[in-house]
Amino acid sequence: MTAELIRYEFTEPAIARIVLARPEKRNAQNRDLLLALDDAYRRAVRDERVRVIVLAADGPDFSAGHDLDADWSMEGVESRTLTGGFDAPGAEGWFATEEELFTGLCLRWRDLPLPTIAEVRGRVIGGGLMLVWPCDLIVAADDASFVDPVVAFDMNGAEYFTHLWELGARRAKEMLFTGERITAKQAHEIGMVNHVVPVDELETTTMNLASRIARRPAFGIRLAKRSINQGLDLQGQRAAVEAAFATHQLAHNHNHRLHGGLVDPRGAAVIRNDARGGSPE
Repeated sequence: MTAELIRYEFTEPAIARIVLARPEKRNAQNRDLLLALDDAYRRAVRDERVRVIVLAADGPDFSAGHDLDADWSMEGVESRTLTGGFDAPGAEGWFATEEELFTGLCLRWRDLPLPTIAEVRGRVIGGGLMLVWPCDLIVAADDASFVDPVVAFDMNGAEYFTHLWELGARRAKEMLFTGERITAKQAHEIGMVNHVVPVDELETTTMNLASRIARRPAFGIRLAKRSINQGLDLQGQRAAVEAAFATHQLAHNHNHRLHGGLVDPRGAAVIRNDARGGSPE
């Protein structure tokens, strides 16, 4: 599974490089990719040689979000975040599935004891933000863009709802209300991205940053990360994610009553068009 969807590299001293390897689907997430990514993170954390983790992606786009055609069945999958109950009837089973794969994994990745850097090129759409935002630092190519168009599905947004902290309230509302993309330059200006570089310098810049961090005291970095993340939680970030997730489930129920499915099917054309880089219709 991991070999097909995730590539794990350890070619530089102290740096684990985890690569999304589904470029034919623009690295859209399915259940197996998310579980394989979690396996790769756990492998890096267990390896005492690793001091920094870099998350990158094959192909022209970092991630097109959730795979709209994927089978999200959790049959045979053991709980990793103590959620469980995937086969429960009614809304309970789907609530458990999304809590496990989306908010549960993302919050765990946010709190990994090692520093993480997202190396981003191309588009990051919807659920793709859930892979980038838990990382401690983001280095973006100048062709990168970020958007959460999930409101087109009659939903509140992607499940890992940290938009307020990443974008600020008004910019977050504008993105969600309009589906407008934020360029790498704009993301840098508002503090969401640490560095913006030409595409051909992206990997080198990211790895140089990782090497610089790897030379500093590992425990001190771990404590600094823990302190900042605790500060985010004192501001209410974790509680906000959990509250927005409950609202997300309300939207699923709303769409199930109106359309017989988890989302408004009319939004699919909008989301797919955005994933292809098209203009709004």
